[in-house]
Amino acid sequence: MNHAIPYNPKCEMMAREELQQLQIERLQATLNRVYRSVAFYRGAFDAHKVNLERLKDVRALRELPFTTKEDLQKSYPYDMFAVPLRDIVRIHTTPGTTGQPIVVGYTQNDLRSWRECAARLLTAAGVTEHDVVQIALHYSLFADGFGFHQGAERVGASVIPASLTTSVAKQIVVMRDFKTTVLISTPSHALTIAASLDEVQVHRERLHLRLGLFGGERWGDPVRRQIEEQLQIVSTDTYGPTEVLGPGVAGECHLHQGLHINEDHFLVEVVDPKTLAPVEVGEEGELVLTTITKEGFPLIRYRTGDITWIDPDPCPCGRTSIRMARVLGRTDDLILFHGVGFFPAQIEETLAGLDGVSPYFQIVLDQDRGIETIEIRVEIADQIPFLDEVKTIETLRLQAAKRLKAVLDVEPKVTLVEPKSLRTLDPATRVLDKRPG
Repeated sequence: MNHAIPYNPKCEMMAREELQQLQIERLQATLNRVYRSVAFYRGAFDAHKVNLERLKDVRALRELPFTTKEDLQKSYPYDMFAVPLRDIVRIHTTPGTTGQPIVVGYTQNDLRSWRECAARLLTAAGVTEHDVVQIALHYSLFADGFGFHQGAERVGASVIPASLTTSVAKQIVVMRDFKTTVLISTPSHALTIAASLDEVQVHRERLHLRLGLFGGERWGDPVRRQIEEQLQIVSTDTYGPTEVLGPGVAGECHLHQGLHINEDHFLVEVVDPKTLAPVEVGEEGELVLTTITKEGFPLIRYRTGDITWIDPDPCPCGRTSIRMARVLGRTDDLILFHGVGFFPAQIEETLAGLDGVSPYFQIVLDQDRGIETIEIRVEIADQIPFLDEVKTIETLRLQAAKRLKAVLDVEPKVTLVEPKSLRTLDPATRVLDKRPG
């Protein structure tokens, strides 16, 4: 397989000077279109006294106001559309669990761009026309399954739309019988499949899997290693919020040195989530994206809430686009306990360095007689006999508690739980906050 050839070499290997000229031309066209067609942006630009004629450089983005998730929710359902509804040929919504869903409309040109971006991502990961791609994602109002599906068809692969309505057992049987070579799902679903192979009595050797593309939730290197070991595949990270486009915004190439962003479609900034000032190159901050080719639902300086950092150096693969680090967390992931703030990702990284436990955990915040409490439930690694050696288990618990206290600067109650009991936990229940108010 020739990983060196991008899906669209002209765009993906474009000289930076040429790319920057293309970006400013597309940005100017987008800004003028949203000012004419979207009342929200017209009001925001006027309130900030934005002079569109002065925006001659992408660095002038800083003069523009941000767009937030709350802005999009308040515009429910169609107020952010920049074209008449008759020109919208596809509608998706975000899978958010709070507030109004964000309604995203796509024109025919938007769908063409989406297929192109998704095809680039799949090709960079190593998918070819010889692959059988099984997609175990939502095929519904949510955009994730559709984005990968149309991109895989564009590449020429055979696509199995397994969705998430198919049972895990059935998916494994399909994977075996249809000779699936590429799995596309969330990381947690991949682990569920791996954990279910024995139950379905399908040995890994009977599968043809070689590659996995995963996204939709944050997953670190410990989870990557576990997926690769259990399914014996190469795993690749992808990124694409529905409101921005869906799958196809960014993805890793085969070198796994960051996620290539399709910069001819998106402008990238990283800002301090508190001050909203730009951070230095390589410094962590909140990812801000501006769409410059979308017709139906363009976004200007959209605060994604995702924490990452940017690497502008050329990738050895030959693609010239800047790369973003794998998502480190979310601005709304921050947990405040007794005045101390920390991210769940810090717990995962701490547990990854401790023998005897897995990187899977659950945080339970509560209140006892007016005093806040925190419990961290940690899954024991498969190779540790559960409760056979009480002394060993207690030593392990104390080690975990000591390390977590040192990293988080709080003293949690640590509870060890059985192997495989937390790894398939719904990400929405990874943190249970039972505190009143």
